[in-house]
Amino acid sequence: MALLRKINQVLLFLLALTLCGILYKKIVRKGAVLKNEADDDSPEDMEEEIPVVICAAPGRMGAAMAAINSIYSNTDANIVFYVVGLRNTLSRIRKWIEHSKLREINFKIVEFNPVVLKGKIRPDSSRPELLQPLNFVRFYLPLLIHQHEKVIYLDDDVIVQGDIQELYDTTLALGHAAAFSDDCDLPSAQDNNRIVGLQTTYMGYLDYRKKTIKDLGISPSTCSFNPGVIVANMTEWKHQRITKQLEKWMQKNVEENLYSSSLGGGVATSPMLIVFHGKYSTINPLWHIRHLGWNPDTRYSEHFLQEAKLLHWNGRHKPWDFPSVHNDLWESWFVPDPAGIFKLNHNR
Repeated sequence: MALLRKINQVLLFLLALTLCGILYKKIVRKGAVLKNEADDDSPEDMEEEIPVVICAAPGRMGAAMAAINSIYSNTDANIVFYVVGLRNTLSRIRKWIEHSKLREINFKIVEFNPVVLKGKIRPDSSRPELLQPLNFVRFYLPLLIHQHEKVIYLDDDVIVQGDIQELYDTTLALGHAAAFSDDCDLPSAQDNNRIVGLQTTYMGYLDYRKKTIKDLGISPSTCSFNPGVIVANMTEWKHQRITKQLEKWMQKNVEENLYSSSLGGGVATSPMLIVFHGKYSTINPLWHIRHLGWNPDTRYSEHFLQEAKLLHWNGRHKPWDFPSVHNDLWESWFVPDPAGIFKLNHNR
């Protein structure tokens, strides 16, 4: 009996050992499968995110929504929208996106605190709307966007007709923190002579009567650029302390009134012209067809506008208001306000 009991115990032990072996093999095999699945999702194989920064300002929030709609509808790229607003507008921004056709987009709402601008803005611009805090968000990109090497910034009064991936693929030269559109590189269909009063040089933005400006050694006939469309390298931006440089020239303007009032648009553009002088790459001109808001009597051919990748209504005459031009192109991307606050001005 004792011998039989001992044999049973040995058999039970061997059975338990066999079961453990089987279980071990299953676990190891499953682990290998999970590891392979994880490998499939490695960062190298994941689709790259394209960060697009756009501001949703009070009173013109519908502009940002139209821009976002046009971008999202014309690409298969993995876009993440950083929608920047002031604290008292954040809930409205979220509601507009989540209760409209934009609910499918990948987005993050970012609060911009205007306290960073204290003491850095002169209150005497001929265009007060350009003094609103969100106009300076482009100065602070690395403080708002942390995990991306390359970022696209767009003004809100644009629509995108091309694939934003093309703009994102803009090559930035070594040592350049940003790419802009040169004002001297406008397509022939946008002949500068047709746009009365348009400035394309530094003379239109900087007051060359001031010693501080003369001492820069920049020729007043130097071609300016438009910072309404920016492709930025965040590593270079931080390395060159671009934000600190821009703040320095904002403060100097408060003290010395350095920027020309002839354009009235130099509030945010002028510091960028100084800081980025001779140190920026260029964007394909078709990716920034601008000045559509400059003169409501200046129209362009339908063929020219269809070829454009991005349209920008910079200037006083916005496409959601009256008078303005080529409103139909903008309105085709308009997303109605769920709260019913933002309305188009159809007085035309």
